Amino acid sequence: MKIVIAPDSFKGSLTAKEAADAMAAGVRRAMPDAEIVCVPMADGGEGTVQSLVDATGGTLLTATVTGPLGTPVDATYGLLGDGSTAVIEMAAASGIGYVDETTRDPRVTTTYGTGELIRDALDHGATSLIVGLGGSATNDGGAGMAQALGVRLLDDDGRELAPGGATLATLTHVDISGLDPRLAQTDLRLASDVTNPLTGERGASAVFGPQKGADEAMVEQLDAALRHYAQVIRQDLERDVEHVPGAGAAGGLGAGFLAFTGARMQSGISLVIEATGLETLAQDADLCLTGEGRIDAQTRYGKTPIGVAHAIKSVMSGCPVVAVAGCVGDGAYELLGDGIDAIFGILPASCTLKEALAHAEDNLERTTENVARLVASFA
Repeated sequence: MKIVIAPDSFKGSLTAKEAADAMAAGVRRAMPDAEIVCVPMADGGEGTVQSLVDATGGTLLTATVTGPLGTPVDATYGLLGDGSTAVIEMAAASGIGYVDETTRDPRVTTTYGTGELIRDALDHGATSLIVGLGGSATNDGGAGMAQALGVRLLDDDGRELAPGGATLATLTHVDISGLDPRLAQTDLRLASDVTNPLTGERGASAVFGPQKGADEAMVEQLDAALRHYAQVIRQDLERDVEHVPGAGAAGGLGAGFLAFTGARMQSGISLVIEATGLETLAQDADLCLTGEGRIDAQTRYGKTPIGVAHAIKSVMSGCPVVAVAGCVGDGAYELLGDGIDAIFGILPASCTLKEALAHAEDNLERTTENVARLVASFA
């Protein structure tokens, strides 16, 4: 029997690889002769770099770049097993984890470090880039990223704009003559399930600005600045990025990529499925086991278990897909019949969150063993 094991991480306790290893150990106890294929997964958010590196036999690289507040930070990204694909989480360079209640200010935070990380990946020979757009501390429309890659953003006096979202209001001209030429030959894909436009009531500033420290007045200021930024891009580059779905991701970083590169948006889980070759690995599978820390109604919208289920069913329609989770929340069972055939919680009894996280590996291994024993009894 061939069993594909493709979980996401169990946040706060297990990486996707650690979860897959625990699940594989449980299966082996029940079915020692089974062929087991482990494919650590992610949905484009936190943990995507580690999952793809683990799944492809890649390597982690670290570069010192400019953090969102302008101070140096050490950011890690992955070079996948093919040696030519780099995977970057923008949060590693420009994430909200680098600011706190006293320092967060989307008027001044910058994505410059994300551009530096991309440049470092190109220096290491990457010809394909996957960039995860979640978890930003910024609202600069990707201006800092573009500047790090050679774009000049100039004011009335021909001076380079200072960092941050607020300064975009003074932009008068975009000069892309110095843009890193390697980008033209680079396949650049953006992992994001955000469909927000750059501006307006569903735009980057209004929807995501408050969690980055913007009050009502700041939201209006930043939204106006991004609207002006989009107008100048439209004027100088003849690209309209203001209302494109996903342009508002990561404080408008999506718009910056769409304006200055040939990047294309793709759902996070579909990107990971493609990069790991899951559908090829699932050929002739008799069972698929997936899961993550929590499964609920939101799982339907681009989370790993539903993405894995759809991928498996697309190549092996009769292959059962079983999902396991630390928490089975409201709406989880609505997923049954949408590719997922059964859902199991892994907790053996009531416990605290601390206890659940501490014993996640044992609970996951035991639950998976029981699922495998049930399957084996009908084989």
